[in-house]
Amino acid sequence: MAALDLFGRRWTLRVLWELRDGPQGFRPLQRRCDGMSSSVLGERLVELEQVRLVGRTGDGRYELTPLGRELGEAFGPLESWAQRWAASLRE
Repeated sequence: MAALDLFGRRWTLRVLWELRDGPQGFRPLQRRCDGMSSSVLGERLVELEQVRLVGRTGDGRYELTPLGRELGEAFGPLESWAQRWAASLRE
């Protein structure tokens, strides 16, 4: 699967975003993703593991791999832009 195809799938970027703060278990991650269905979360995690953006800790929690963390750094400018955009809507 091409990276852009994967990133375009619903919930993929959200899962990556929620893992930016550190490892998460399945249920806590599901709650952080506003309770997305367990089947969709499971599918996204499998896909993200297959492309080596997400891995598992020794205790089974999900975490970003070094490559996933590198991708996460690209979210910083996007988050800054989104905050400016949201502020402009309030003006």
